[in-house]
Amino acid sequence: MQNKAYKLLAIQEKISNNQAKDLIDSGCVFAMGKKIVIARALMNSKTKFVIQKIKKAKILYEDDNIIALDKPFGQISENLEIKFKAKLINRLDKETSGVLLLSKNENFRLKCIEEYKKQNVYKSYLAIVDGIIAEEVEIHEKISTTKTNNGAFSKIDKFGLEAYTHVIPLMVNAKKTLIKAIIKTGRTHQIRVHLKHIKNGIIGDEKYAKISAARMFLHCYETNIFDYNFKALLDDSFNVYGFEIKNLNF
Repeated sequence: MQNKAYKLLAIQEKISNNQAKDLIDSGCVFAMGKKIVIARALMNSKTKFVIQKIKKAKILYEDDNIIALDKPFGQISENLEIKFKAKLINRLDKETSGVLLLSKNENFRLKCIEEYKKQNVYKSYLAIVDGIIAEEVEIHEKISTTKTNNGAFSKIDKFGLEAYTHVIPLMVNAKKTLIKAIIKTGRTHQIRVHLKHIKNGIIGDEKYAKISAARMFLHCYETNIFDYNFKALLDDSFNVYGFEIKNLNF
């Protein structure tokens, strides 16, 4: 006998159907060693689910204008906006961890948005990708984005918007590479699309790379804006695939 995944999870955990669906959508529900991606997927009624606990966001810095958070994977940026009662300056996909900025006043937020538009904000990310990247790579491929029922979807498109990603290999192990990606532009899913384009998709990126994992291994490492310099170190979830990188600076 089969039933929808979120309904089975709701029964197992004694929670509402909506709560169960939210857990699955957050990417923290697993069964038989695989992440449950589709809440409405039909599954055996005897399926046993494992829920990966989502960590709380940490405040990296706060003053009268700005709050810099270390966002854990699985957290939705807009939910943190509500929790901390401040407006988002940038956004991170729920699967992405790292530096997330919120503004305490609208004038400051608008000034920040202008800095992003002028490409005056330094942004670097860390990621574990499939395959070996032995040398630095500069990717100049235009990207276009469309809105779908399943969220935004981006692709390489010669008629799209300019996008630039500088990829720096840091460590290689077991045919996987830990890389640093510096982006001047900030197109939707830019790093994910560019890395898939060079056939080095991010581990855990199920939308573009089609690689399943406990999480998507993409982390916003540094963001520098005005005189602010923020950095979020990697947590122990990145200590996989033979990498021992917790609390290292790159």
